[in-house]
Amino acid sequence: MPNFIVEGQHKLKGEVKISGSKNAALPIMAACLLTSEPCILNNVPDISDVHTMLSIIEELGAKTAFKNNQVFIEAKKISTSKITNDQVKKLRASILVMGPMLGRTGEVEMDFPGGCVLGKRSVHAHTHALRALGAEVEDDTNSLHFKASKLTGAKIIMAEASVTATENAIMAAVLAEGVTEIRWAATEPHVQDLCRFLNKIGSDIKGIGSHVLHIKGVKKLRGGSYKITSDYLETGTLALAAVLTHGDVILRDTSPEDLDSFWEKLEEVGAKFVLGKNEVHVKPSSHWLAVEKLRTAVYPGFATDLQAPFAVLLTQAKGESKIYETLFEGRLNYLFELQKMGADIEILNPHHAVIRGPKELKGVPIASCDIRAGAAMVLAALCAKGTTEISNINYIDRGYEKIDEKLRGLGAEISRKS
Repeated sequence: MPNFIVEGQHKLKGEVKISGSKNAALPIMAACLLTSEPCILNNVPDISDVHTMLSIIEELGAKTAFKNNQVFIEAKKISTSKITNDQVKKLRASILVMGPMLGRTGEVEMDFPGGCVLGKRSVHAHTHALRALGAEVEDDTNSLHFKASKLTGAKIIMAEASVTATENAIMAAVLAEGVTEIRWAATEPHVQDLCRFLNKIGSDIKGIGSHVLHIKGVKKLRGGSYKITSDYLETGTLALAAVLTHGDVILRDTSPEDLDSFWEKLEEVGAKFVLGKNEVHVKPSSHWLAVEKLRTAVYPGFATDLQAPFAVLLTQAKGESKIYETLFEGRLNYLFELQKMGADIEILNPHHAVIRGPKELKGVPIASCDIRAGAAMVLAALCAKGTTEISNINYIDRGYEKIDEKLRGLGAEISRKS
């Protein structure tokens, strides 16, 4: 597999366009299974997770095409309810076909989804929500096999504010008979984008952006075209890249309001930036200060997916910063890689760590542990002294569209080595 070779301490300068959101594109692609009419999705990131999802959708009988960040999906006929594609085991988001398949055909059978190694990720929240709508669990021990002779609207109190479980519940409910109320629904920008897409093709969803959704079931959905929202996680990552290199960068085609808690922490550190309507201007800064606490939380709290990238900045900030990871017990594994680079980090338990800075990072061989940890390794390499080689970049390619090309366009010295 290829590696990234990064020569650090080059200031970034210029403008860069933010790609479409991976976390919005994947559920919306799955939602296209709910209609027999063609759907065209624009601003879809050209990343491996998108191509993996397309292969899964194709196995179910849909016709698909991908070109120039545009996806075409026509699920005129669903030919099977059983997914045998091994790609399921590589993509956590493959679980998102469950809701649409139950709504469209009344049955779905698949292996347990895979993805990043972030610790145990239960399917209980999905099972709980789908059962409430009338699905029967044939098997959830050796595989996932659900049937539903009829889906009926219901009041669902989510077992947790799970993004993918909320999305599955929404997609199953739009074709269910009657009204569904989903309480403690996840509110992330990509959940909102899924709701907006479904409403555009004929759904009746109210309460978008709140923790309570009301969905009036319809008998049929139509096709249509839709533009995927921008990736707020890429926005945060590239903003941090600019800060860490004392750069001067404008991020275009983004939605700054999706990142309120991130901007608050960046301001607390002492970074300089200006938020516009659809852009962010990161200005040169230095002498950053530690934060008292960086605690991840469900949206609109600080995103777990930006915790690792932000921690890199904390290694360069004066003082002691405490990190509390509340969602995944495997999320702090990347800290061992930062320690190799010279960071002063004390890992207290799988959810709690202390970072003391500033500490100069040095280029050494490091590895990506997951998608967002991989992005953190790139950021660490950009500010490190010397040359860093990053392995397992397949994780990074799953979530970031041509990140090396974008960084090179801003002046970074980063290349792929086969």
